[in-house]
Amino acid sequence: MSYQLEYRHIKYFLAVAELLHFRKAADHLFISQPGLSRQIKDLENGLGIKLFDRHNRQVKLTRAGTYLKQELSKNLKNLDIIFNHAKLLAAGKQGQLKFGYVGSAMQHIIPHLLLLLKKDHPGVLFNLKEMDNQKQLDSLLNQDIDIGFVRLERIPRGLNQTAVLSEPFCLVLPIAHQINASNFKNMTQLKGESFILFDPEYSATYYEKVMGIFDDCGFAPLVSHNTIHSGSIYKLVENGFGVSIVPKSLKDLNNPNLKFIELNNIPQRTVLSAVWNKENNNPILTHIIDLIHKNIINKRC
Repeated sequence: MSYQLEYRHIKYFLAVAELLHFRKAADHLFISQPGLSRQIKDLENGLGIKLFDRHNRQVKLTRAGTYLKQELSKNLKNLDIIFNHAKLLAAGKQGQLKFGYVGSAMQHIIPHLLLLLKKDHPGVLFNLKEMDNQKQLDSLLNQDIDIGFVRLERIPRGLNQTAVLSEPFCLVLPIAHQINASNFKNMTQLKGESFILFDPEYSATYYEKVMGIFDDCGFAPLVSHNTIHSGSIYKLVENGFGVSIVPKSLKDLNNPNLKFIELNNIPQRTVLSAVWNKENNNPILTHIIDLIHKNIINKRC
């Protein structure tokens, strides 16, 4: 069996293993169903093992097939990354770095990193995608992104994490609100207000930390809206639907309809962390991690 044929067989096997349906897999691969069945049979014969059980039109992976799916999925992903990197090098590029991030990371941290990386590595392509925390973790584990910027205290095994920014929270109020920086004393002044907060799905630990602010003040907030986008929070606050609490880095000083009050006198802080997969071999990832430690963490400390 040639390498080219073996690679094609693996692609076919993974398509059937994922969909557990030969016709759907054949449609996905743009080949005929009999042709796909023949290729899978050739693979089984070549390996000397049975990969699928077929009963009454149902397709199930055998124990060996399940193992092969797990291992080949992981290694084929690495092979695709290697091929893509080779194509970029052939096109005169140094490589590609795929970022995932929560919105607040785009205010200062990521633009600063991109400028530093572009200075030393002008041929690197950047792919940027705003994602919630959990989607970033899933994408990092699958190596669909190279580095993520999250607000989480705990991450899965297999990932590395380093804190890049610890910051206070800010109150967000409509510009005409009676409370301002000069007369604000503590959160109990807002006990009767409706609050617009980031959804717990954005980050359960972040949400718990915000709830801790209210716990320390002795009241439970009336949460009228939850969202995962700061832009939505600001629009709701502008239009009188409530007030909010956000990380300091999300302050929008260019919005004339809002005012922000920093909560510097409370113990709660929110931490933005960089996260990456320990097994990611993208050479550009090493450079960005070095930049984080030399130019962001050191300055922060």
